[in-house]
Amino acid sequence: MTQRTEAMESAHTEPTSGMRRFVMGHPLGLFHLLLGATILLLALGLVMVMSASSIVSLRLHDSVYTLAQRQAMFAVIGIIAMLISSRLSVKVWRMAAWPSIVVAIALLAAVIVIGIEVSGQRNWLDIMGPFRLQPSEIAKLAIVIWAADLLARKEALLDRWSHLLIPLLPVSGLILVLVLMGGDVGNSIILSAIVAGVLFAAGAPLRLFVALGALAGVAIAGLTMAAPYRMSRFTSWLDPSADPLGEGWQLTQGQYALGTGGWWGVGLGASREKWGSLPEAHTDFIFSVIGEELGLIGTLMVLVLFGVITYVAFRISQTSTDTFVRLASAGIGTWIAVQGIVNMGAVLGLLPITGVPLPLVSYGGSSLVPLLIGIGMLLSFARNREMHPAASKSGQVRS
Repeated sequence: MTQRTEAMESAHTEPTSGMRRFVMGHPLGLFHLLLGATILLLALGLVMVMSASSIVSLRLHDSVYTLAQRQAMFAVIGIIAMLISSRLSVKVWRMAAWPSIVVAIALLAAVIVIGIEVSGQRNWLDIMGPFRLQPSEIAKLAIVIWAADLLARKEALLDRWSHLLIPLLPVSGLILVLVLMGGDVGNSIILSAIVAGVLFAAGAPLRLFVALGALAGVAIAGLTMAAPYRMSRFTSWLDPSADPLGEGWQLTQGQYALGTGGWWGVGLGASREKWGSLPEAHTDFIFSVIGEELGLIGTLMVLVLFGVITYVAFRISQTSTDTFVRLASAGIGTWIAVQGIVNMGAVLGLLPITGVPLPLVSYGGSSLVPLLIGIGMLLSFARNREMHPAASKSGQVRS
């Protein structure tokens, strides 16, 4: 009896919820679930960017629609890229591993030389007119593909620490150093989490995560104390009421927006905070505007959609017989889950503000397009998972 047959029999014998029954019973259940949740969250993001950015857009561009139109353009580009990605084979994704990591490192190095500074962080490249590129967002996708391919090739040797960690940690460390040189602690945390997620899926021992976690904690503490603006963010997170008109202003106003939304919100487009009280309302703090305009129901809907996307990613990772697919799916799932938690945790005051966008929702093409390509990769895995259920493991060490 094949593993596929055993899994199907197990699914029929265990009590399941409606969603689980659909996912396990429909030939492309995971594919449709992921695609539906992604489109719904992206559509919500477009609507909320239009609402949250209208005042800033009017002030900067004399039109309430300019930023929303740009986001819609990014979304169209991202959807096209996602659909193309969903048709690519595992072989093609693995062929892109080394080129993608080389391009990511080159772009990050270019930021150090010719990058521009935005909000105290030198992590952007001017590319054309008003458009900018943030290479650290591209690095997230690149490190998922490269790390998954690297460890899949060395699968038989991963019980040895030298093969498990080299060259994964040195190359990842180089990327983190380049990102941190631009002052971007938030994305360095996400990148570190992605590497940890891939290592976990590869079966790395728990003591490794304890050691890396301790090292990361020391590094974050050192970076926080080294920069006055990071230290002020940390202290304002501990006690935002100590300086409500200064460093605690953004967090205070964000929580005020959430608190005034109630169950159903004040109405779409009726946010008061977006009129200038809440900094970065259409980017880092768009979750606050969702809570203000759509209420608790709106924020819960966002959480459910994120939950569905991460569930599908980890479900593909858990059930795949292809090592590359298993590791890459875990990397994408970790990326979306951790970045969503970091963003929403900061808005709720549960975590310090790090400046990372809310995936698929916040304004910005640099964040949106690579993530949609990553979701397209998950869609291709879900499609191939059902088309080739008996495929044997790939990722053997090549001679």
